[in-house]
Amino acid sequence: MCRNIKTLFNFDPPVTHDEIEAAALQFVRKVSGFTKPSKANEAAFALAVAQTAEAARALLHALVTNAPPRDRATEAAKRQAKAAERFGNDARSRSLRA
Repeated sequence: MCRNIKTLFNFDPPVTHDEIEAAALQFVRKVSGFTKPSKANEAAFALAVAQTAEAARALLHALVTNAPPRDRATEAAKRQAKAAERFGNDARSRSLRA
């Protein structure tokens, strides 16, 4: 799947509307193969993003867990360490620019 889509469940603070929308957009881009759709496909693309975001919201609100919420900073540090291991020392500077 797409590496840019991150886990959104069980975080403190909870996931935001913008994070769900961003994940939905990334998913629709991946599935469609379009970064930006043509005018002819714009409406279908926007509808797919909205429906995907709504499905993700419903899923996240329905899920339950007994695990304590994960800390966003800790998870970000783990991702940076994994990227540094995978891509070398320059990965941290690239992730900070993004």
